[in-house]
Amino acid sequence: MTDTGAANATPARTRSGSWRRVATLRRLLLTVFVVGQTLIACYFLLWILPYHGGTLVELGLLVLFSLLYMWIAVGFWTAIFGFVLRLAGGDRHSLLKRHAGEALEATPLAKTAIIMPVYHEPVHWTLSGLKAVYQDLDRSGHLDQFEFHILSDSRDPNIWLEEQAAWYRLCRELGAEGRLFYRRRRVNLNFKSGNVADFLRRWGRRYRYMVVLDADSLLSADTIVRMVKLMEREPNVGILQTAPSVINGESLFARIQQFSNRLYSTLFATGLAAIQMGDAAFWGHNAIIRIRPFMDHCGLRKLRGFGLFRGPIMSHDFVEAAYMGRAGYEVWLEPGLGNSFEESPPTLSDELSRDNRWSRGNLQHLWILLFGRRLRLAHRMALLNGVMAYMASPLWLGFLMLTTVEAVQMTLASIDYFPEGHQGLAPLWPEWRPEWALGLALSTLSLLFIPKFLAILDAVIHGTAREFGGFFRLFFSVITEIVVSVLLAPVRMMAHSRYVLGALLNLSLTWAGQNRTQETTWRDAFLTQFPGMLVGAGWSAFAWSLDPMFFLWSLPVAVPLVLAAPTSVLLSRVGLGQRLRKWGLLLIPEERSTVRVLEDARAARLHSGADSVLTAVEEAVVRPRLNQLHQALARDIRLARRAELLEPLVQSCSAEGPGSLSRSELSQIFRDRQSVAELHQLAWQSPPHSFWGRRITMLGKRSVYGANDPAR
Repeated sequence: MTDTGAANATPARTRSGSWRRVATLRRLLLTVFVVGQTLIACYFLLWILPYHGGTLVELGLLVLFSLLYMWIAVGFWTAIFGFVLRLAGGDRHSLLKRHAGEALEATPLAKTAIIMPVYHEPVHWTLSGLKAVYQDLDRSGHLDQFEFHILSDSRDPNIWLEEQAAWYRLCRELGAEGRLFYRRRRVNLNFKSGNVADFLRRWGRRYRYMVVLDADSLLSADTIVRMVKLMEREPNVGILQTAPSVINGESLFARIQQFSNRLYSTLFATGLAAIQMGDAAFWGHNAIIRIRPFMDHCGLRKLRGFGLFRGPIMSHDFVEAAYMGRAGYEVWLEPGLGNSFEESPPTLSDELSRDNRWSRGNLQHLWILLFGRRLRLAHRMALLNGVMAYMASPLWLGFLMLTTVEAVQMTLASIDYFPEGHQGLAPLWPEWRPEWALGLALSTLSLLFIPKFLAILDAVIHGTAREFGGFFRLFFSVITEIVVSVLLAPVRMMAHSRYVLGALLNLSLTWAGQNRTQETTWRDAFLTQFPGMLVGAGWSAFAWSLDPMFFLWSLPVAVPLVLAAPTSVLLSRVGLGQRLRKWGLLLIPEERSTVRVLEDARAARLHSGADSVLTAVEEAVVRPRLNQLHQALARDIRLARRAELLEPLVQSCSAEGPGSLSRSELSQIFRDRQSVAELHQLAWQSPPHSFWGRRITMLGKRSVYGANDPAR
């Protein structure tokens, strides 16, 4: 497949050299700010510590503090960069700033695949979002250049049979035959990256680009079209990543997450894009990829280490961006591409379950960071950033533990004037400077909270504060978010520390689809949070027995841990989230103005077909037209021992129902065309009092989807 942008290769190389010089300068500036600020903070910490770093415990505190402070400082200065650039009218080196609107508008499109990998997702909800993207592209007049692929890795027959039926209904409803495709892999290898790789091996050469969506992703037609045109005009760009906004939050937890993402990411994404420039990271979805170099250079080999660092790469996106950069292609984050959306988990428990999976993938990046060959430094830093997203929690926990040890030594042990590691004949006198400690604590907190208030100022300056409900509602929304983030920080610290330990010990983990509706019960909250609550209460009690001042210092961590269960329950409540919305708090612009693709998705999801009286497996057996569909999608399995392997399963399912078989056995039946047909015939021949006879009677009494449903 030839690349129409090849003629622009020489100018692109010239621009590449230009942005790399700018990126180097910006990164050096960031390094000076971060390292300089960290050195000053460490100097103050040395003078705060009683022995000024003269003991092994204090040296440990100094090392952990420097790592954590540097981690926080990077985020702080990234937000400052974003704020300054937005004041200056945006980054003139960004991709969108390079091309005048008229030139971009006149750029022809290229054949593009829009792919959605799915695994045990809510079928109706997921495909309703894809339907909205399809309809938006249809309205735009550009649909002819796009084809859609649903790439299923689902293992449960009740899910993948429903996926097949929903896909067929969607094709008929949209007139999308030959444009909307469904494929389910028989063998689930290498997680999502293996799913995409399988698609590329089979059909990748049909397209120049692919737009990757998650199950909860939404992209407007205008954004997709601009992405393709930017890729056409920038032949050196291998991946173009948007900055998705979180939407559709109903519970209090989800609404806080979407508010903080929508408000704060304006600064952070702008600053991050300005620092990374053409060495940005790929986030795995809501992005466009140039297929040929991706196929040539981004294949993921299995890790050859030990434990966690052996086997398939679970978190593929950052690694694929690094490999794309190694091959000489650019990866850009473009915050100016709006109308890119995703959803967040509805509860704290769901977020922590997701983090349990993500932590393992991110920690694997340590191996690639250390042993990956010819990776660009910026991409190594992105891998390190992903690792620190979870390693920061055990480092913080270690810092608290060493602080406790230091307090115990100073309170219970006699003063050691010649501690281990101290050089010289003169004694080392312990000194206490509580006012310095308070000042250092406040300066550290300022790194976390100043960007939040800068985001308010940015919204006021650029006239978007009214889209968040006005200045005063925006201010109180930020205060609400800060309070909740303070309550959740220790809870996340304990959970992430446990996940990191489990990952390093290579404990097994099961993967499940994301919950989108259920609230957290009190029982589940106490079962999940009880260990942390016990630790918080015990630590606080120990601190009180040790020293009242140390007890006061422990409260910001101990109190949130003790309150973890009620916090988790209350944050999961949809009623509380909707009440704050009614008061005008935690609003985002997309809730006050109409975005067509969001409205289409909401409308489609309201008409749910998920309340059928039969399971998807039962419907696949008893509904004639649906059974014919699944026969058409199955294969003719030619096995010498077919009578021995499949026929007993069909007879068992016919006599006792699908509950008599495992998921694997049911999948074997529905992969075979002849077995699907035989099971349908046997079910309709069953007596009325049998399992299938009762299901057919229920079917006759109630038709949820209506007589005009083409899949029934």
